[in-house]
Parts: sequence; C-alpha cells; structure tokens
Amino acid sequence: MTARCVMVLGTTSGAGKSWLTTALCRWYARQGLKVAPFKAQNMSNNARVVAGGEIGSAQYFQALAARAQPEVRMNPLLLKPERDTHSQVVLLGQVDEALSRMAWRGRSASVWPAIAQALDALRAENDVVVIEGAGSPAEINLKDADVVNMRVAMHADAACLLVTDIDRGGAFAHLYGTWALLEEAERALLRGFVLNKFRGDAALLAPGPQQLEDLTGVPTVATLPMWWQHGLPEEDGIAPPPEHGAAATTIAVVAYPRVSNHDEFQPLFNVPGVRLVWARTPAQLAQADWVVLPGSKHASGDLAWLRAQGLDRAIAQHAARGGAVLGVCGGLQMLGEALIDPHGIDGNAPGLGLLPLVTVFERDKTVRHSSTAFGTLDGAWQALSAVAVRGYEIHHGRTSQHAGMAPARAVLPDGLGWQQGNVLGVYLHGLFEDPAVLQALFGAAVPTLDSVFDGLADFIDLHFAPGVIPDLIRDPSLRANGLDCGSSPQ
Repeated sequence: MTARCVMVLGTTSGAGKSWLTTALCRWYARQGLKVAPFKAQNMSNNARVVAGGEIGSAQYFQALAARAQPEVRMNPLLLKPERDTHSQVVLLGQVDEALSRMAWRGRSASVWPAIAQALDALRAENDVVVIEGAGSPAEINLKDADVVNMRVAMHADAACLLVTDIDRGGAFAHLYGTWALLEEAERALLRGFVLNKFRGDAALLAPGPQQLEDLTGVPTVATLPMWWQHGLPEEDGIAPPPEHGAAATTIAVVAYPRVSNHDEFQPLFNVPGVRLVWARTPAQLAQADWVVLPGSKHASGDLAWLRAQGLDRAIAQHAARGGAVLGVCGGLQMLGEALIDPHGIDGNAPGLGLLPLVTVFERDKTVRHSSTAFGTLDGAWQALSAVAVRGYEIHHGRTSQHAGMAPARAVLPDGLGWQQGNVLGVYLHGLFEDPAVLQALFGAAVPTLDSVFDGLADFIDLHFAPGVIPDLIRDPSLRANGLDCGSSPQ
C-alpha cells in the first residue's frame, strides 16, 4: 500500500515545522506503523552523515524519531549557504558542483525528478511519510520554482497542517493570508491550523479560531503552549540558551555568520552546572571557562569576521590565561597557522596561530562516520584521555602539522585531533552527543534522544484535538463515509 502523507507547512520560517514533524514521526511510529520523514529541499549548515552522504540534521533527527534508518532520500536536496549569495548544493547526499553554479530559478527543473522519485520510493516502502515544508507556501514570488511546499503536497496528496508562531503576533493574519494566497486545489489539502508557542490564557483566543474557520473552512486543531526546553535542536537558527542559576562552568560557543552544525551543542543545555552562551563579542568571552570554535561553512570568511569583531585577540588572551579552547572541524582549521585553498573551495587566510597546523582544502569532500579513541591528553582536557568516541566528519580541508614548527600532540589518530597546552582541535563532530564524553568531562548524563522524541509525541497527544492526528492518515474518500483506510493506529 502506498503510504499516506502528512505535511507540516508553516506561515514563516521558525514557526515550528521541524519539531512538529519530528513529534508526528514518533507519534505514528508508536502506533506500530512504518514511518519515514521527508523534506524535499532544506537550506541549512546543520548536516549529518547518513547512508549515501549527508542530509539536513532535522531530517536525521526525524528519522530517528520515526525509528527509521536515516538516508539521503529523506532530504534529497540540501543547500548549504557559504555566502549571502551562494550555497553548496548537495543532491542525494553528494555535492553537485554543476547545480551549485546554476541560478536558483533554473535549478528546479533539474532537481524535481530526483525529489519526486525519492518521495515516491519512500511512499512505496512505508505506511506513513511525514513531510516538512520550508519557509512559507505563500511565497508567491517563488511559486514558479517551488519544489518543497505545495508542489510536493499536491504530488503526495498530503493531509496538510499549517503552523504559525503566535508569540510573534499577527498569527490569525498569517494563517488567513497564507490560505488566501494558495490556489483552490491547494487549500483543499489543508486539514488544520496549529497555533504554536502560545503563552497565557487560551480562553482569550476566542472568538478568533471560530471566525478564522468561518472565513476559510479550516479548523484550528491545536494550540500548543510555549515550550522552551523540549530538547530538540533548532534547525533554522541558534536557540537562545535557557536561563540558569549559578554555573560551575561557562562555555562560550563563538557564533560566527556561517556557523555549521551548532546543533551538536544542544546536550550542553541539559548538563547540570553548565552555562552555554553564544558569543559574538569579546565581552561575552571574558567570563568564560571554555571557548569553543564550532564548525564553519566558510572558514576564511568567518576568520575575517572574528578579526573584525576583535574576537581573535579575545580568544588569544583567553588561551594565554590558561583558559580551555576547543575547535571543531572548521574551528580546528581556524586555530592553525594558515588556510591554503588551491581549488577555490573556501579561500586563503592566516589562522589564529594557536595550533602549529596548516589546512589545505581539497576538491573532494570527506563525509563519514568515525569511531576512535583519544590518546593521552593533559591540562583542561585530561579527562578525555583514553575515552572511546563516536562522531562524524564533514569537511573539505586536510590538516597536518606545520613543517617548520614544533609539533602539537596528536591526540586522535588519522589526523583527527591535536592538543597544545589547553588548546584542543578535533575534526570529529558530535562529541557532546556522546554519553562517554559528557560523563568524562562533567560526570553527568543527559536525557537520551529517545526520551526527547517520546516527550514530543506526548506533548502533541495532549494538545491536539482528539482524533485529529490519526484522522490525518485516513483516506479522505473513505473518511467521508465513516470508514477507515486500514492504516491508521488502533
């Protein structure tokens, strides 16, 4: 049987599409159904390594929530912004240089066949496919090139939810305006409006939802309370850190413009005694115990930004005081002496000079899982000595010791990590998602991803109107006659 498709659309970016899609994946999986997530096109520098290459982190987590093996068909097109006017295009897990050079509007005809084929294959293999849209389906200036919103919904005959962020204000106008700009056949797919991030007395919403239904014929099926710490990383932006009391350790993660894979630091929000801040100014580093340079999709550009903010001096001063410094992937590259780019991949740049390393960018991209173990470390990182770790690599650069300088200590094999003093650089993403690392560094365990997914499913089960979620996967023609299509949960 071809899978029934449920699609989560949003009135804006950040409305809550990603986490609601994740919650629905777990909800349907808990009914004993075979479930897969799908997002035709994702624009994000948060990516994960899966079978066949890389996909957006949101679809990776959605697959885990669905109890499915993450794979490239779940996010066939990934756009990784390198500059304001250019993105690296990843098609079915692999970088496609021709598509990366192609104008955006001319790209859709080339990518739609692969998108449709991936979706159809997932539908043929599953009971339910939960689809995430992007941005807003009412971006009429982009309608002719749409490959991610209503074109996908129509192709899949998806039962669609439209979610809005009521905390921003103007939610009813956002919902009505989006509905009004859709075509009649597209409106027919809308099965419910969802008000997300609501604070206050729900009784104050009346008579808005009923008036909206009178205007559109679409009911408001859920009002979801504001939930700051559901445990899932933000996809589109850096989430504000939760408020803490006194902290034993303050970790400042430098949030440069092209930061990548910042979602890997989400577990630190839940470590007792740890305060995490996203740092963009020298003052934000002044009180930090650790400074972390995360991944970057444009290391040379982010290095220039660091210097313009005076953060290069602040990082050097922190290291000189004996403060701990960690560089991950692009952050590792920045900590070295130089970036050398013979192929025009990223750009040449002098590094921060805190590790005696040189990075050369290569045409071929390294995308792989890695399981290894730390060697002997000292100082701030001594607790990681001999700890077995699992993570993933996504990088063009190859880093090695500077031939004319005293070498740093290699602390991970195969060119994956070096230490000098309290400065540590690693290519391995996902350290703080590894329970062994958290236990070694903080003596703490954090909630498992599985418990996060169950919490999301419990949340929507509580706040959606009764029967709405199972009804989304009933065949509309049979549902009209009070019959079940046979694929809904029992």
